Amino acid sequence: MSTLIAIHSALSNTAWLFFLILGLWGLFRAIRGQSVNGNYLGAAFIGQMIFVVQAVLGTILALGGGLGDIGRPEIHVLYGVFALVFLPFVYVSLLRGDDTNRAQWVLSFTTLFLFGIALRSISTSI
Repeated sequence: MSTLIAIHSALSNTAWLFFLILGLWGLFRAIRGQSVNGNYLGAAFIGQMIFVVQAVLGTILALGGGLGDIGRPEIHVLYGVFALVFLPFVYVSLLRGDDTNRAQWVLSFTTLFLFGIALRSISTSI
């Protein structure tokens, strides 16, 4: 169980750093007037997969009793579920396949928001 906790913890650091870089890259692209391209969407998909792996590991830990050390596990789980569904929700319901510069702005702020959510999720687990 301690190995899973260590992997979950290390992957959480990967998530916040990845989404910070992705958000800054998106802002850079948006400021330059560029639209969303496959490279950015691919990177966003990779970030989403980080959250999926985190959710799987977190579920295994929760079922195995590994959430006992967290002060408020329900808040930690709430942040995790939100991080898991927010990016697909924005892409499917708000952007609806839009790839203009406006969409680049929306996705860059979405990924920066997910950076904050990842940090907040980490702080609830301490």
